[in-house]
Amino acid sequence: MIGTDMTAIGETLIADLEEWKSDFIAIRHALHQNPELGFAETETSALVARLLREWGYDVHTGLGATGVVGVLRAGDGARSIGLRADMDALPITEQTHLPYASRNPGRMHACGHDGHTTTLLAAARYLATHRRFDGTLNLIFQPAEETLRGAPAMMDAGLFERFPCDAIYALHNAPGVPVGKFIVASGSVLPSSDRVVIQVLGMGGHGAMPHRAKDPVPAAAEIVLALQGIVARNIAAGDPAVITVGVIKAGEAENVIPASAEIRLSVRALRPETRELLKVRIAQVVHGVVAAQGLTVDYDYQDGVPVLCNSEAETDFARNVIIETFGAEALFDPPRSGLIGSEDFAWMLRARPGSYVGIGNGQTGAHARMVHNPEYDFNDDVIPYGAAYWIRLVERALT
Repeated sequence: MIGTDMTAIGETLIADLEEWKSDFIAIRHALHQNPELGFAETETSALVARLLREWGYDVHTGLGATGVVGVLRAGDGARSIGLRADMDALPITEQTHLPYASRNPGRMHACGHDGHTTTLLAAARYLATHRRFDGTLNLIFQPAEETLRGAPAMMDAGLFERFPCDAIYALHNAPGVPVGKFIVASGSVLPSSDRVVIQVLGMGGHGAMPHRAKDPVPAAAEIVLALQGIVARNIAAGDPAVITVGVIKAGEAENVIPASAEIRLSVRALRPETRELLKVRIAQVVHGVVAAQGLTVDYDYQDGVPVLCNSEAETDFARNVIIETFGAEALFDPPRSGLIGSEDFAWMLRARPGSYVGIGNGQTGAHARMVHNPEYDFNDDVIPYGAAYWIRLVERALT
């Protein structure tokens, strides 16, 4: 058994959940075999809704296209809590060669959302069976996290108006971290993610007569180089931020000066103030270079998701729940080696206080592969630990 330093509470919960572990592994493998992309999680949603109904939840479907909310009330307490799991897969061709590998070509649960959904279902069954809480439990199964549009879609459909939550919580598996360990931090935890599309507009012409054209390519090249200095010369060391040029394209023939050049950027920052500074400086660089070369620009800065900020009180509460359930040794402090992926749960945390924590996925093989890798796999041993955390969080929050 992993986690020998667990408290008596944790040992009892894990032992109880182990009795159902094979059932939930079968569910997880079924989800893994049938990955569905964002806003198309029809079979996944149907499975989640059916199981929640069987366990006595009041089930609501169709929020944000394919989102599901299961509501369970116990006692007459006025407090409420929301637990969120993501359901969508990625457009990746799986290379794990597992017996339960994806049967949908070009689609794969390469981020562990099959495991997140299953873990919350395991907690849902236990909480419905024992009902050791007083208040309202809202289980939120969200579509399209990978597109960063699922959370706002559910919120636009009235998520928190229809299902009030005093606090909201989520978890995500962490490859390379031991099973039974949790990553907990308050404040800014995950970066914002914005997109910029830049069209440098000139006038095409013959490659042998550049003086009779307005070449957008040198301007595009200058913009790319100038962008590299923004973080290095405007952002303090230790304040994570990145500007990535993911696309640059212009022209189709070597002897033709194109009329336009396209640049696409990914922009991330771990502090809201830094995000705003990047937005200002990128615009200044682009418009300055274009003006200096006598060209024009079609500039589109697209706000994506905000910085994910864990509220202090709710994060302290989550940390205390982990300690009382699994012991202080369950807290894992990873080295900060740079930015990691963004999360649209950030939108929910803007609307309600709460906390987003990491849970270890294991340190070997497919379990240690970084998410979004075609050889990654969620670790089934995580399910009882994640479910036990959810259970104690609800029982303690709704006392």
